[in-house]
Amino acid sequence: MDLAPRLAAFEKADLYVVITSAFCAGRSALEVLDLCLAAGVRLVQLREKELGGRALLELALAFRQRTRAAGALLIIDDRVDIALASNADGVHLGQDDLPIEAARQIAPQLIIGASTHSLEEALAAQIAGAGYVNIGPIFATQTKPTVTPLGPEAIARIVPHLRIPWTTMGGITSANLSQVVARGARHPAVISAVTAARDPEAAARQLRRIILGEG
Repeated sequence: MDLAPRLAAFEKADLYVVITSAFCAGRSALEVLDLCLAAGVRLVQLREKELGGRALLELALAFRQRTRAAGALLIIDDRVDIALASNADGVHLGQDDLPIEAARQIAPQLIIGASTHSLEEALAAQIAGAGYVNIGPIFATQTKPTVTPLGPEAIARIVPHLRIPWTTMGGITSANLSQVVARGARHPAVISAVTAARDPEAAARQLRRIILGEG
């Protein structure tokens, strides 16, 4: 698939679930993925920083098979090579990962997301050619315990300067999701709020209802 239809599908998606085995409460990443897809999630990121290349590719291929069958987008964290080898839809890059410009040269057909923690980083990512930027962490989060949360008010500081899609992440739960949705967030990203929930499918459905204004 080319970049344009991928970006169009990204814009239509709502809840963005990032799946990391360490936060799946003893379940497999694939089990949690299946529950998310059953809940209607159509934007998923595979984030496994501890897996070697071979094991990560094997898991990414399994994710790709399931997400394709469900009509969902698959984003791979960090690894442009794995994203290409698994025919994923995109790659998400941190500030210390491969530069956006280099990733765009290697993989022009992929959505390239970028983690940003300030207006300056968000604008730099936009200029560099990112397909979307993530703003965070919004709230305190166990995945980045040493990083000071930006607070939901950061959305008002950053978003007016953006002309590309954006997501929010960091400590978002059903209890505070409305704070980012009220500020225009259409693709809030979560990890443990879904993956570590007692019932990930029900948790994802609840979050999607909040985003869509149905609950």
